[in-house]
Amino acid sequence: MKKILLTLTVAAAFHNVSAQEITLDKIYSGYYRGKSIAGIASMKNGENYLVIEPTGIARYSYKTSQKDGNIVEGKFESYEFSDDESKILLLKESQPIYRHSFLGKFDVKDLKSGKTISLNDGNPVQEPRFSPDATKVAFIADNNLFYQDLNSGKIIQMTNDGKKNSIINGLADWVYEEEFGHARQFEWTKNSDAVVFVKSDESQVPEIYIPIYGKNLYPAEMRYKYPKAGEKNSIVSAQLYRLDSGKTIPLNLSSFKNYYIPNVIQTAKPDEIVLVTSERIQNASDILKVNTKTGSVQKLFTETDEKWIDTDSPTLEFLEDDSFLWASERDGNRHLYWYDKDGKLKKQITKGNWEVTDFYGFNPKSKEVYVQTTEKGSINKVVSKVNIENGKSQLISNAEGNNSANFSKNYNYFIETSSTASKPYTYVLKDGNGKTVKELQNNNDQLQKLKADNFSEKEFITIPNGAGDQMNAWIIKPKNFDPKKKYPLFMFQYSGPGSQQVANSWDTGNTLWFNHLAQKGYIVACVDGRGTGYKGTKFKKVTYMNLGKYEIEDQITAAKWFGSQSYIDKTRIGMFGWSFGGYMTSLAMTKGADVFKAGIAVAPVTNWRYYDSVYTERFMRTPQENPDGYDKNSPTEYASLLKGKFLLIHGTADDNVHFQNSMEFSEALIQNKKQFDFMAYPDKNHGIHGGQTRPQLYQKMTDFIIENL
Repeated sequence: MKKILLTLTVAAAFHNVSAQEITLDKIYSGYYRGKSIAGIASMKNGENYLVIEPTGIARYSYKTSQKDGNIVEGKFESYEFSDDESKILLLKESQPIYRHSFLGKFDVKDLKSGKTISLNDGNPVQEPRFSPDATKVAFIADNNLFYQDLNSGKIIQMTNDGKKNSIINGLADWVYEEEFGHARQFEWTKNSDAVVFVKSDESQVPEIYIPIYGKNLYPAEMRYKYPKAGEKNSIVSAQLYRLDSGKTIPLNLSSFKNYYIPNVIQTAKPDEIVLVTSERIQNASDILKVNTKTGSVQKLFTETDEKWIDTDSPTLEFLEDDSFLWASERDGNRHLYWYDKDGKLKKQITKGNWEVTDFYGFNPKSKEVYVQTTEKGSINKVVSKVNIENGKSQLISNAEGNNSANFSKNYNYFIETSSTASKPYTYVLKDGNGKTVKELQNNNDQLQKLKADNFSEKEFITIPNGAGDQMNAWIIKPKNFDPKKKYPLFMFQYSGPGSQQVANSWDTGNTLWFNHLAQKGYIVACVDGRGTGYKGTKFKKVTYMNLGKYEIEDQITAAKWFGSQSYIDKTRIGMFGWSFGGYMTSLAMTKGADVFKAGIAVAPVTNWRYYDSVYTERFMRTPQENPDGYDKNSPTEYASLLKGKFLLIHGTADDNVHFQNSMEFSEALIQNKKQFDFMAYPDKNHGIHGGQTRPQLYQKMTDFIIENL
């Protein structure tokens, strides 16, 4: 389960709204919409960068920041260079499938000859990938792997057994895509003579079916394989396809952990691929080296954890000598470690009571890695460079806020994207030491509109949780806040494992709506309790085997703390959450019924037995192993405790958190004679959007809050 982005940018009519106020009409008209720079990527020379503009793929100079024309004319959704930059892969149009996967129509343009060819004769494909020598593109169509020779145009089929809801070649199934975070499950070797891919046999995975109503006389059905906690998963295997023979060789992983194969990674050597694998219990991962000449497999090392490993976000970067960098939480925080080519640990590179949150690359000349970290506090993310030999570190971004970087290939420049909770995104070109060259774009106009409409900034505080921890929190007060008055409190949270809602960054999601509520006299607050991220593994992993238990305890504790403040009316505290946050709100309205007067749960999990295997078992193991962990933390078990006003919301076509969750919780409430409000959104997925859906949804929630809190 990934955090869903609740972006309030759906267009709507914008007529005669009152000035000096943040209204839903203004939010949905796009009146406050900010500007961004799309598709930033460095060219190989390190002196130019590219961005996507309405007229094409534009090239700019790092040194002057001036545009020197388009390398390709036209309108494209995305692009990717071949390694030698002789060709470019252009996405012309796409159709989404799940969270990451999509069908797309692609062109390949030869930048030397100017010739353009359509990939797969113009038919949609998935996950196209240039071979390193730029002579071929591999892709997936109808669950089979193909490659197209770019010189002859010939298409060669690598697999033939792909079949919907049965066999998938080189592509993630639903649960892999959702929980391991990517759709592509194949990789070229560095010398372009072989492809290693994952074959998934999902024929025995139970199938979910979802009615699609539309305007059909009889509802249609969406059917796909969805392994719930404790149920059968796809049987996966690693396969080696050699172009010279046209044959596929199964790789023998029987001596290694092989239940999951989340990652296929290209190394620096020509005849080598690395696999990251795991058993069903995700507390150990094998890092395996595949010799693509012989098909032999060698274990480099095993990463272990007494609770779980975040198999959805590994950092594994190979250097020119085939040594590699690996991120691990083994010392209590996520840090970088350096291994030699044979898997022997050389040294720990970063160290401290903070975490590495992103990895940008390695400069072989300076021996420096470029990373994003929380070294300036857990609510901030900053960019630093660290020498892997002597450990010397230098901060090269702003020291506060949320800062990310896109580096030139030679690391002489980077484009810093930064924001704080009170300042929208800015894009600044800097040199490799963090000195500003030029501000490329800001969102001062957006901020001025908000300030003119009395935008209230977040205040950051910490709250004790009773277990010896300080929980990060933010609070939004009405602009005319009077400390002598008592205000109703509306709490928002997500609370999922490793997540973060209390961050010193600009929020493109709900903060405008929260300001709308503040202007109606509510105080809005958010607290990151135990289980959330960026405060070390002890804080994050205390929830193991008891997902929901400590999280709701901390939210109840926070609500009571707020209720003890002189400016909060403790009889008028409400909560709102989506997805995992909806689960928490459902628990708040039952287990915390004496504290919370009203709650809104959107698309909630109400029983972890109904959620997918990879995510749920990572934190809970299987229901067969841990039945109490599942049942004793399910809001359906506490339906009899509901006291306050409760609004339950779900999309009927939610492929992630199934509508079944809200149906079961509704039935439990009904059988306990509890009155509550329910809103079903026809044919809407986990995001509940499309057309006028979001404006209607947020108006409904606003009305509910005003009437009941």
